[in-house]
Amino acid sequence: QVQLEESGVGAVQAGGSLRLSCAASGSTYSGYCMGWFRQAPEKEREWVAAIYTRGRAILYADSVKVRFTISQDNATNTLYLQMNSLKPEDTAMYYCAARTRRGVCYFNNQIEYWGQGILVTVSS
Repeated sequence: QVQLEESGVGAVQAGGSLRLSCAASGSTYSGYCMGWFRQAPEKEREWVAAIYTRGRAILYADSVKVRFTISQDNATNTLYLQMNSLKPEDTAMYYCAARTRRGVCYFNNQIEYWGQGILVTVSS
């Protein structure tokens, strides 16, 4: 079993920056890939970014490319999402996600473990 816990300050004005963290724990965690998803009110959960073990591949959704950076500290099993140039449309619940077996981390149905989510609010 893998546990994921997000943290970070969740409110900022448009144009500002935020960094989200996700601490992963669990005796069986090996972390094939991790990612971030988000869900805005009355919208479906959408993929934001993914990183594969030891940074072998890093992927971003077009909507956040250039503005967001995903990174991982393998020593502490912590995932980060640095968000710059935030827009009101980035307002959503952000979820940390992980998959321990070979596969992909950009489809909802491929994710094995989810964090509880953290609200990010970007005001105009």
